[in-house]
Amino acid sequence: MSDATKINENQTRNRTQSMLDPVISTSSDWFCSETGIYSSRHKPIQLPKTKHLDVVSFIFSHKHDGFTALIESQSGFSLSYSKLQQLVKSMASGLHKHGISKGDVVLILLPNTLFFPIVFLSVLSIGAVATTMNPLSSLSEIKKQISTCNVVLAFTLFDKMTQLQNLMGLGVVVVPLDFESLRVPEYSFFNQLLSSDSSLAPCPCIDQDDTAAILYSSGTSGMSKGVMLSHKNLISVVELFVRFEALQYESRLCSWKNVYLAAIPMFHVYGLSLFVMGLFSLGCSIVVMRKFDVKEMARAIDCYRVTHLPVVPPILMAMTRIKSLGSCDLESLKQVSCGAAPLSRKTIQDFLQSFPHVDFFQGYGMTESTAVGTRGFNTEYIQKYTSVGLLAPNMQAKVVHWDTGSCLSPGKSGELWLRGPGVMKGYLKDTVATKLTVDEEGWLHTGDIAYFDQDFYLYILDRLKDTIKYKGFQIAPADLEAVLVSHSEILDVAVTAYQVNEEVGEVPVAFVVRRLGSELSEDDVINFVAAQVSPYKKVRKVVFIDSIPRSPAGKVLRRLLKDASKISISSKL
Repeated sequence: MSDATKINENQTRNRTQSMLDPVISTSSDWFCSETGIYSSRHKPIQLPKTKHLDVVSFIFSHKHDGFTALIESQSGFSLSYSKLQQLVKSMASGLHKHGISKGDVVLILLPNTLFFPIVFLSVLSIGAVATTMNPLSSLSEIKKQISTCNVVLAFTLFDKMTQLQNLMGLGVVVVPLDFESLRVPEYSFFNQLLSSDSSLAPCPCIDQDDTAAILYSSGTSGMSKGVMLSHKNLISVVELFVRFEALQYESRLCSWKNVYLAAIPMFHVYGLSLFVMGLFSLGCSIVVMRKFDVKEMARAIDCYRVTHLPVVPPILMAMTRIKSLGSCDLESLKQVSCGAAPLSRKTIQDFLQSFPHVDFFQGYGMTESTAVGTRGFNTEYIQKYTSVGLLAPNMQAKVVHWDTGSCLSPGKSGELWLRGPGVMKGYLKDTVATKLTVDEEGWLHTGDIAYFDQDFYLYILDRLKDTIKYKGFQIAPADLEAVLVSHSEILDVAVTAYQVNEEVGEVPVAFVVRRLGSELSEDDVINFVAAQVSPYKKVRKVVFIDSIPRSPAGKVLRRLLKDASKISISSKL
């Protein structure tokens, strides 16, 4: 090695270390007993104060040495960073030419594909608003979101084209699964947009406070709601979650050398933050899986020497199983992070035993906080791996007693409240729900029961909210109840969760009150719901009862129903 090379490496190492040294604050004042506010142990990060700034410009303003941006896992087809930016500008130019302008809402109904980030970033770059959906969503669910968001254009696969075109005269762009199919006539319009003159891409005046995306979440309770996220919110998740985590963790090598596998969906805030936005600011390579398959995942990890793998609990458990079979190597993995649902100590221990060479940590965030919350990734965290980590920079928290409203000190559990730059603008067209979730002081009432330990690591215990978590997906009981009560033979209904196991998580169980004389069967109810919702939302068990237990105020007593659901259900699911 030459002296010049040694000097350059030392300079790089020193620069990296200088970035890492001040990350953990030396102050012990992380909890104020007078206000009940927990502050982040990490020193604040300066976010851009420029009023006119969009998240796309912010992402591509970061300089790095990365070359390959995206890789298709099955074919190996790849896109360079220079090509990615050019395609985003071309698509933006094409959208503008065809009448899409600032404030228009564009639906992205796609699985993981190399085209997903291109479409999303191009929409945001012209000041339009992107709303995403699970491509397996039912027609009624799609229709509801299109209507609520006032969608003017949709990007989807060929099999959804006719259905969407029939919905309120919606404009539809059919997207191929790969670049090789661009020449097929069915995709001519998409190809036309993608081939537009990039030099003609508009440069609208976009404020950080402008709405950039509408993502749907069941929130703390009730029906699914549209979470309005601003460019400022998205900039915060790029800086306080993705970039901070990578630069904090990577003291050994440059972040742009890392290879990530996109095995979780891009339409969800977790995958969106990483694979559609944040990682592009670091120059990382992203291997994209169209849909999750454990054998394909293992092959892709070994084939592309994947170093980083963000997962949800079912994927983590699948990794442990496939490693035990000895059918894969997976030695390239350096880091696995898990979010979206809680993990037990045993699940984590089994994983660490199978992958002793991998750094593992958990994180916590919500759609309403733009995925900004906590992460655990330093040396100290190794002994606290059941925690979801420390508060992210610039974030504050309270733990509030759910009956008295008093703030609680470390070691005591209550409802978690969060405050910071990631907190949403509000729920779309729902001021009441917004005020119930985000108070006048900017505190996001998460509905989750949690506590901080004496070192200020956060532990999530349970949920106050009714949301059902199935394989990392959120299901709002109220959504299923609305479908069920539309049945002519159902008088009353309540949906609750039944815990199957750690891999599956929870499944919906419907408690149904039938009309007098009705012969409605369990299969009738299950099939009725299945025809109207996404596959993951299906009711898995029906219990017929005489009445739904309610409080004097009329609220369904779901805890009583959960206890009742444990009787004889597990053997029938």
